[in-house]
Parts: sequence; C-alpha cells; structure tokens
Amino acid sequence: MSVRIVALVGSLRAGSHNRQLAEAAVKLAPEGTEVSILEGLADVPFYNEDIDVEGSVPAAAVALREAVAGADALLVFSPEYNGTMPAVLKNAIDWLSRPFGAGALSAKPVSVLGTAYGQYGGVWAQDEARKALGIAGAKVLEDVKLSVPGSVVRFAETHPVDDAEVASDLSAVVKQVVAAAELAASA
Repeated sequence: MSVRIVALVGSLRAGSHNRQLAEAAVKLAPEGTEVSILEGLADVPFYNEDIDVEGSVPAAAVALREAVAGADALLVFSPEYNGTMPAVLKNAIDWLSRPFGAGALSAKPVSVLGTAYGQYGGVWAQDEARKALGIAGAKVLEDVKLSVPGSVVRFAETHPVDDAEVASDLSAVVKQVVAAAELAASA
C-alpha cells in the first residue's frame, strides 16, 4: 500500500526549524510513502461559520480540506508561541474540524511533533495541538511524538536531516505513522 502523509507546519517563518524538520520527514519517508508539506496556511482566513457556507468557502480553506481529506495520515509540526500552538495551526484545525463529526480530520491518524528554543522542545504547544486535534475528530497517536529542544542552537548550522539523533527519531515517527495509516486502511 502506498501511504500519503500531509505535513502541516505551524510556523510561517522562512527559516523555520519546524519547516526544516518537516523537510527532513519528506527526505526520510520510507519507500512507498509520500510526505508532502502543505503550503498556504497563511492564506486561510480565520475560521468563521458565516463564510463556511457551501459555494462561498474561501479557496485556501477548500485546498486545505481537500489536501487533508486525500491524505492517509498527518504530521503536525508545532513550534511553541507563548506556551501554546501558533494561531495559524489552531486555525487550520478549526477549518479541518468542520462539518462537525465529518471534517477532513475525522478518524485520520495524526502525530504531533516539533522543535522549539526552550529546554522542552515545545511540549506544551504540542500537547495543546494533540488536544485540539483529538476534539476535532482526528485519531491522535499519543505515543508517536518527537520534541526537539534548543532549536536555535541545535539547528544553527545543521539541518535536522543531518543531525543523526533527530533523523533517527524522526524516521521512527514517520514509520509509526505509516503503520497507523496502513492499519486504519485495513480496518
């Protein structure tokens, strides 16, 4: 079975270490697995039920929903902003949760991971993302995670794919997400 994984990156910064971590996941994906980074989260307007009406849903929100609906699983990369996930990531989850009970996230295997400057690697933000994703209907893989601390120093001159420890841990996460996607497809 070929597995398609969509990566959502909660940082919009051009040099984002979380974006680099997602790029590493693309490179480390096992044979038969496609990991693609979803572009355009900055273009998705804040969720508003008044514009979430058939025929008038903003194009960026439609593209987000279609990409996630077509995926077998998700990797969500979250930095930590003021102790929680960035607004752009929460907004994506809000759009993906609708229509309630039948959104693009419904029963989709999801792993949340990321990196942050602090000593815990953004675990508060990642825990908040897991919580929101679970409430939104995703099948959150609670034990399939990776938090990389000290991103500013650790990745100052090294891309995550070139950090042996990170590459090994990330590769293991991707393989576990693939296994969860295959299991969900066979159920």
